[in-house]
Amino acid sequence: MTSFDTAPFRHALWRVLLALAVVLVLLMTTGWTAVRLGGEAQEPREAALAAWRHDRIGLRPLPDPSERPAAVSAFFGSLSGKERGRLALRHPFVVGNLDGAPIDLRYRANRIALRGALDAERDRVADRRLSEDGHREAVRRTHRFEALLGGDRRILAFDPTGRGRVAEVFGDLRRAERVSVVVPGVDTSLLTFQKTSLPYTAPVGMARSLYRAERETSPTTRTAVIAWADYASPAGVGMDAATGRLAATGADRLATLTRGLPGKSKVALFCHSYGSVVCGVAARRLPDRVTDIAVAGSPGMRADDVAGLGTRARVWAARDADDWIADVPYLEVGGLGHGADPVEPEFGARLVSSADAAGHAGYFVPGTDSLRNFAGIGVGAYGQVRCAPGEGSCRDDLPLSEPVYEGSSGTVEA
Repeated sequence: MTSFDTAPFRHALWRVLLALAVVLVLLMTTGWTAVRLGGEAQEPREAALAAWRHDRIGLRPLPDPSERPAAVSAFFGSLSGKERGRLALRHPFVVGNLDGAPIDLRYRANRIALRGALDAERDRVADRRLSEDGHREAVRRTHRFEALLGGDRRILAFDPTGRGRVAEVFGDLRRAERVSVVVPGVDTSLLTFQKTSLPYTAPVGMARSLYRAERETSPTTRTAVIAWADYASPAGVGMDAATGRLAATGADRLATLTRGLPGKSKVALFCHSYGSVVCGVAARRLPDRVTDIAVAGSPGMRADDVAGLGTRARVWAARDADDWIADVPYLEVGGLGHGADPVEPEFGARLVSSADAAGHAGYFVPGTDSLRNFAGIGVGAYGQVRCAPGEGSCRDDLPLSEPVYEGSSGTVEA
């Protein structure tokens, strides 16, 4: 009998063939559509960036938008209040999305950008040349922009280009001792950022639910939660969802976000579905202030185990018993697939209970173990975290609660 006849080899071969079969089905169904829908027109963004690069404050050039957040923070710190306000008014699209810029200035800039986008979308609604589908989309985008402008919403990022990107803050980000970032998965866009039906399946509902749970878990801890839909996610379960291409660009943005947060707050990431791929790719580039990475319904983190993530952050994982993601082949073949299963013991993550989560999209629903556990992780109340049944203690080597930094300096990490 040759080595090719051994049971382990046959098992591995079967997994590879299964993965290739899944990819073939994706190509035949949603794959090519997802690739086409994932494309974004760059003209509005490029026009705004070009105007920014040609502007000056006196004789001083404006910082490159790709500059490190610490350098951006230092630049804005050297300006007067009037100068900062003029930049927000002249370049709302850039200032509102510039990590390292003052948080309140970003909120102000994004309100200006939203009003401009709303006016443009209303013009599209009135355009009789639009197709029926185009008119319907323009109406939906109008409603979304109106909602984002409503009340005292804190919009941290806004880009209406293509399917759109957006991020919103719950709580006081400048004074927070603990910051949680919700990183969502596929089909996240401006139009799906918030939902009336099944609200906890959308980034706003997830983040708002987590913020309330954290306040209940530790009322004296100053917390803030970011609904972070500021990356181009895959459109549907197609080829983009099966590869790490979009996760790589999303990881760059996520790492920059965490470096640009104000103060000395500790940060926890809560990564759902394809969002856990983004977090896995970003892990080795995250600053030390990111102390925890929790994944739920993960298709893999593009690593063989926790050590392969290259991070000092604690890694937590949850998966509901009814989550269909368990049937996805956990391997990587020629760039397809996202690697090992984070809830397998060999991966080395701290496994937490997700009782009552009810499937792939229910991890942030109030009353679930998963939400209670995420809240405990987010505020550092590890003694309140409930481990997954039969998996030993996920709290080994952890204090019941972890101290936070005192005060907030408003500085940005280099």
